[in-house]
Amino acid sequence: MTRLWQKGDANGDATLADEELHAFMCGRDLVADETLLPFDLVATTAHVRGLARIGVLSETDCRELVTALTRLIEEVRGGRFVLDARFEDGHSAIEAWLSQELGELGRRVHLGRSRNDQVLVALRLYAKDRLLALRTILARAATTFLRRAAHEGSAVMPGYTHLQRAVPSTVGLWFAGLAEGLVDDIEMVNGALRVVDGCPLGTGAGYGVNLALDREGVARELGFSRVQWNPLAAQNSRGKLELFALGAFEGALLDARRFAWDLSLFSMQEIAFVRLPDRYTTGSSLMPNKRNPDVVELLRAAYGACAGARVDMATTLALPSGYQRDVQRTKGVFVSAVEDALGAMSVMARLAADFEIDAAAMRQAIDAPMFATDRAIELARQGVPFRDAYRTVAAAPPTIATSHMAEESVRSRVSPGACAELRLDAIGARLAALTEPS
Repeated sequence: MTRLWQKGDANGDATLADEELHAFMCGRDLVADETLLPFDLVATTAHVRGLARIGVLSETDCRELVTALTRLIEEVRGGRFVLDARFEDGHSAIEAWLSQELGELGRRVHLGRSRNDQVLVALRLYAKDRLLALRTILARAATTFLRRAAHEGSAVMPGYTHLQRAVPSTVGLWFAGLAEGLVDDIEMVNGALRVVDGCPLGTGAGYGVNLALDREGVARELGFSRVQWNPLAAQNSRGKLELFALGAFEGALLDARRFAWDLSLFSMQEIAFVRLPDRYTTGSSLMPNKRNPDVVELLRAAYGACAGARVDMATTLALPSGYQRDVQRTKGVFVSAVEDALGAMSVMARLAADFEIDAAAMRQAIDAPMFATDRAIELARQGVPFRDAYRTVAAAPPTIATSHMAEESVRSRVSPGACAELRLDAIGARLAALTEPS
């Protein structure tokens, strides 16, 4: 098995013969590279066209290479070409396949680049793709919550602080709160997209190359909004920019975890505010009476893997300027965390639409003491200083609740964004503005 760095010196290539050392260095790389390979191929195609534009590849050679790369992309998509132990990584697999198909011409594809900028650009393209996928999922979930807030939002429910009953609230306030949190997450996604939207291809191993590469043309072809000009800055951004992108996934998972916690609590038989479809639950291996909310619990746990990945990557990046092999481990950690996070957020978007509320159970949970705040504000509106009104009601809290008091309470909550004034249109307008094509 030939490596891109192999020099033909038996002593210099001794690592290849040491299976334990080689497995330690490269064993997990192929797993991440399976995901990155399509992006690596797209970048390689743009690189080849760039070489032709500056005259170091003929138009005929360029066409032949691009045709072969297009065929390899189709082979990868169709599952007919897979990375395996024959290859050190995805980069060497591409060159090996091209060399087998095109001979000497295939071996010219690496001119003007290093594996350093090759993996950088593949990671940038991958990060952009997955951030856009996350934004789509977040928008779908936010739209679902806004729609449900509009259609089911008038149902009253207890509002909680410290897990204790506080004041009457509505399903609309709960759903709108979930939606606006997801819109905030889209802001984070858009920020991360702007950060990673710089093309590092053409920076070589961190010090540039001896060719007048058409870096701007290659960046445009790959859909980047700008070029990462300084080669050392591009190299030093390895892992750091992925860490920034991972922050957007982490923010989204925080909201997914809170939503999962709400469902966990509200689906308890003692509370029973919501019902989960059976497909989101599993049975017990011992207790015939059980249906366990396993999907919700796994969604609640999904944040941990992403947070752990951020710590792993951040501690790895305590490095001096220039390429160090340490950063290789950030690739697999990043890809694994992103794929897990996307899977979890996709489940959240499905859950947002699928669970049912029990309006009767929610209403029944509202008791007389929850109207204490309403009574204190009523006294204050009559001219009693609020702190005095507060103490008066605390000494003699309400003990009777009529059938219409909950609706009256939430209808009186007219501050913008509150139960009687949800401003769903404003949240929806912000969502639309953040997701419209740029």
